[in-house]
Amino acid sequence: MSEQSTTAPNRRTRLTPERERELFTAVVDLVREQGYEALTMDAIAARTKSSKATLYRQWESKPKLVATALRQLAKTSPADVDTGSLAGDLRRMVNDILAHATEDTALLNGLAHAVSKDPELWQALYELHIRPGLEGLETVLGRAVERGELAPDNPVREFLPHLLIGALGTRKLIENRDADAAYMERYLRAVVFPALGIS
Repeated sequence: MSEQSTTAPNRRTRLTPERERELFTAVVDLVREQGYEALTMDAIAARTKSSKATLYRQWESKPKLVATALRQLAKTSPADVDTGSLAGDLRRMVNDILAHATEDTALLNGLAHAVSKDPELWQALYELHIRPGLEGLETVLGRAVERGELAPDNPVREFLPHLLIGALGTRKLIENRDADAAYMERYLRAVVFPALGIS
């Protein structure tokens, strides 16, 4: 079982890991196609050939099911990245994000408006998807401190997720161009690395 399955000890599942992955893939595809707000548990049940009762028994609500699907299908965790240097780790994480940018953009667009209106969805996303990512990034930063690359009290640590996500998301708004590898390399060298005191 994957990490996420172990975070819900009260959920009894008879689904195989393969069946869970198939179901989660269908859920994420539906969010991309329909948007979160238009998505119904009926549609999920039909696409996945499941009963609504099974879906509610396993995941309790649509927000928890969607958030769990996102977490389960995450390509990599920041904590898994260990190139031996903080600069290398950050480059690897950014490149991993860019590798899936097209499909993830459609997904995030499907969720963006709903998150602002649905506190339950935000909470589920935070607990099951966002917080593990932040904890993984903190693991990467902790290793950099242990290697002596990063000062433990560097104030940028708190804002590093905002710096990275902001750069990936705002180029389209400001320049009407997608953030690509060359752009992000310039950004890392000009903004992130100097702020962290690395090169």
